[in-house]
Amino acid sequence: MIRLRKEETQEDRKGAGRPPASRWIALVWITLAELLAMSVWFSASAVTGALTRQWHLSGTAVTWLTSSVQLGFVGGALISATLGLPDRIRPRTLMAWGSMGAALSTAAILGFPYGGLWPFVSRSLTGAFLAVVYPIAVQWVASWFPRQRGLAVGILIGGLTLGSALPHILVGLPLLENWQGVMLGSAGLAVVSSALVWWVVPEQPGSFHPPAFHWDRVGSVLRDAPVMLANLGYWSHMWELYAMWTWLPVFFLASWAPYVHGEALVRWAGGASFVVIGLAGVAGALTGGWAADRWGRTRATAWALGISGSMALLIGFTYRQAPWLTLVLGLIWGFSVIADSAQFSAAVTELSSSSLQGSALTLQMAVGFLVTIGSIDVVGWLQPVIGWSHILMLLALGPAVGIWAMHRLRQRPEALKMAHGRR
Repeated sequence: MIRLRKEETQEDRKGAGRPPASRWIALVWITLAELLAMSVWFSASAVTGALTRQWHLSGTAVTWLTSSVQLGFVGGALISATLGLPDRIRPRTLMAWGSMGAALSTAAILGFPYGGLWPFVSRSLTGAFLAVVYPIAVQWVASWFPRQRGLAVGILIGGLTLGSALPHILVGLPLLENWQGVMLGSAGLAVVSSALVWWVVPEQPGSFHPPAFHWDRVGSVLRDAPVMLANLGYWSHMWELYAMWTWLPVFFLASWAPYVHGEALVRWAGGASFVVIGLAGVAGALTGGWAADRWGRTRATAWALGISGSMALLIGFTYRQAPWLTLVLGLIWGFSVIADSAQFSAAVTELSSSSLQGSALTLQMAVGFLVTIGSIDVVGWLQPVIGWSHILMLLALGPAVGIWAMHRLRQRPEALKMAHGRR
């Protein structure tokens, strides 16, 4: 889902001559804006219990609280790429309006206190608006960093991770102790994001033209074996990532119920989810970028997939056991599950020709988020049958396939194009 370009234009090189401090300041503000905007993604998922009681949701409807955002994101991204919006509209304008739209569509749920169809439509709109927040943020950062893009994008992904975890900490705040407060709080953070983009983020150096998406080039992408192996790694990673982010907080609630009760349980589970998904995830995103630059993309991603897949297999055995053990495995999982995220997209920019990059990256992102809908729904549907002790093991299927794909990619001569020959 990350749109990067391997070649440097003359304007890129001009941007590289700017004082490094100004580039890092821009990165900080863009990352902060993205972090705040992405807080709306899991805002409904963080208050699933309250919404289930008030809206009388079925198990299937609960899974679609998050899946509808994923579906909207895919649709929004395809529309944006097909229309070439990043080329037609300034990044500042596109990202600011995307953040504001995500804020308004999130707050709109309060207009439907008894549920129904429209809250799910609103969540889909939220995903569509976010489709012009995160990808645009990546493009904007890339315009500031013609070099060191890997580290810069890793920091940005850390912001996405922390922002996705924010609603879980909002649940524990006294002023936001009901679901309406959490939704409004997340929407308010997205409004602040829009303001930062409009008035605080510095102007990017020159212009940055992301690689374009063309429907008629998708077939060429599908026939490019190295690119498809990188895509397969990403899709396998996405099978695990968003389902883990969606269901681990619910797992904490169910697992710790014998030890903590009432509002204390909600606060403890929410705080743990923020630490596992947000703080451990930030550390993982930064470490993964550093490891890929040092040891190669296929090695770093295979290790990350192996560790995260192992946690998916093991954490169920801690169900209703010592809470500290569940938390420790959760921290390792939160660290490793995001560590490889940026590397698959970076690999596509290195493996594909410039004429195919836009189509390859759009295909990677669109299929990846469609895969997340499947894994989120499968866990939701089968959990009542299999139980929490075993259901999360299904997520290890993704890392297993991803490790195979990275092994195959490392054996190909084209792998030397990645990470300056580090495969």
